[in-house]
Amino acid sequence: MHEQARQGLRPPGRRQGTRRRTLQAVAAMAIGVMTLAALTQPASASAASTGQTDPVQQSLNALVRDDGMPAALASVKNHDGRTRTYTAGLGDLATHAPVPVDGQVRIGSNTKTFVAVVVLQLVGEGKIALDADIDTYLPGLVRGKGIDGRRITVRQLLQQTSGLPNYTNYLGDDVRYYTPRELLATALRHPADFDPGEKWAYSNTNYIVAGLIVQKITGRPLAKEIDRRIIKRVGLRHTYFPAPGDASIREPHPHGYYRESADGPLRDITEIDPSWGWAAGQLISTDSDLNRFFGALLAGRLLPPAQLAQMRSTVPAEATFGPGARYGLGLVSRPLPCGGLSWGHGGSFPGYETRSGATDDGRAASVAVTMQLTDEASRRNLERAVDTALCR
Repeated sequence: MHEQARQGLRPPGRRQGTRRRTLQAVAAMAIGVMTLAALTQPASASAASTGQTDPVQQSLNALVRDDGMPAALASVKNHDGRTRTYTAGLGDLATHAPVPVDGQVRIGSNTKTFVAVVVLQLVGEGKIALDADIDTYLPGLVRGKGIDGRRITVRQLLQQTSGLPNYTNYLGDDVRYYTPRELLATALRHPADFDPGEKWAYSNTNYIVAGLIVQKITGRPLAKEIDRRIIKRVGLRHTYFPAPGDASIREPHPHGYYRESADGPLRDITEIDPSWGWAAGQLISTDSDLNRFFGALLAGRLLPPAQLAQMRSTVPAEATFGPGARYGLGLVSRPLPCGGLSWGHGGSFPGYETRSGATDDGRAASVAVTMQLTDEASRRNLERAVDTALCR
């Protein structure tokens, strides 16, 4: 997810052309090249009510107009608790339907923060030790060329310093249901990227292993633990972990799109089996729910102080997350142009790209677009939209 989807989960094909035949089959409806006027029509009363001079609305308009996103949507919470929602573009290019206000999207690697919270809750309960090795919980499971679970700690999984190869670099052409063990086996057919703790490098495999540890310790499916420990606890009414084989999105949502090449047609890829993301990127949510989640996390409503402090203990991650960025345990800090830090993550999944950030004084902002970003300039523009919302 480092080349094409810098802050999210790699799509079915992180490199252009990978799994291309399947995407053509899944995304059967070619939308074609829409006119600029069609793509930049106001999509909701909430957008219009803020006025066209609102800097957040201007950021979303630019993502549609200049970066070619079919739609953009955002939710912004000020430190006083007031929330505003925004939309731009079209929710369905075939019908010209408006963007659903605060619609559901696939949030990709934001899922990792949810998984890290569950692991750290179990640490606080004395059921997992951060500096215990993987074999303590999954004996003999993680083995390969230069890979030994007895030498990799739980902390290294969560902080992306394990050296485990990234399974999403090696998935085949089939978009189908994958079990977590299949995803791990895909990674273990390849050598370690480096010795545990030697450096930092983003690998989705780390969170597949973390999810398996959660299931082993609790005796319950990861989805149920996330639902019980986070979603219900802080009232995330529009967030869920899709069931096996569920390719749909339950509630009102903008359609997600895929483009084969820079000058190719947009194809609707809204419905896709998300199991290849599992603990690394399977969740569906809304911008407002992401704000509630990250706000609750920073406010100490999900973790004891000791575990939250561990989560916020960071290492440099600029190569993947941009200038000044640092990676904690499933949590990213980024410097804000107006001073201070935002804490959040990001997510990339076929059809969708999201960025979220929250601050210690109660501000939170999440922005989503309905096409996975493949170039650095567009990613920066999406990140700047979040910064603009947090600094306004």
